[in-house]
Amino acid sequence: MSLKGQNVLITGASMGIGAAIARRLAREQANLILFARSSDKLNVLTEELRDISSDSITIYVSTVDVREHSQLSQAVANVVQEAGHIDILINNAGLALGAPAPFPDLKIEDIITMTSTNINGMMFTTYAVLNEGKMKERGKGTILNVTSTTALEVPPFPGEAVYHSSKAAQEAFTNVLRSELVGTNIKVLALRPGVVATNFHELRVGYDKAKYESFIQGYEPLVADDVAEAAVFMLCTKERVSVKALDVVPSAQRTLQVFDREWNERNGKEQST
Repeated sequence: MSLKGQNVLITGASMGIGAAIARRLAREQANLILFARSSDKLNVLTEELRDISSDSITIYVSTVDVREHSQLSQAVANVVQEAGHIDILINNAGLALGAPAPFPDLKIEDIITMTSTNINGMMFTTYAVLNEGKMKERGKGTILNVTSTTALEVPPFPGEAVYHSSKAAQEAFTNVLRSELVGTNIKVLALRPGVVATNFHELRVGYDKAKYESFIQGYEPLVADDVAEAAVFMLCTKERVSVKALDVVPSAQRTLQVFDREWNERNGKEQST
């Protein structure tokens, strides 16, 4: 399926995986609707995307906090007035906080932020796109939820109780929504990245460089562009084909319990930082 001219909404679009997906979709000449909390980063990304696409696409940006349903609902309605219905939703916004603190030592504010963003934010955005975004009315489109391999395996390291639980909830929501939308041509897909070298993992350990380097010691993590390529692969299948779930992980990440920490040495790679 060609993505040219499709209206694609991406949450958490200002950096990391969201920004990488936006760049990749710009090369596919998709029209981009970018939601994030940072207007400055969105504006910088927009200029970069215009250079990539040579102004052959339309780009809409909106400063939105996915935890706030009223903001989302209004932002989607505004976009639809200008651009028309939304064809594809990429639920990418998410975060992890507080590692490696175990659950009882987390700040309650961090627990609320994670669950509100990772669970409510995904549901609120999907609700707005299905309704205000006209996807339910048209009975056609794609919802791609960026979850995590963490959703399916209990992490072997501390500080993951809330993040793991929220990602498992995203998987459950994805599976149930796919079933509830039977009788439509709306695909509901899950993309599960493993370890990716973005600010995400730095944030999860409080930007502690030693902890982050320990996390990726001995192997080469993914970069955001790897995840973007996987997303485009899932979105470009024929109408009759759904890659309903896809894990994309570093080759050294055999499971969440087993990392090949001799991967770099064996493959002549320098340690990534």
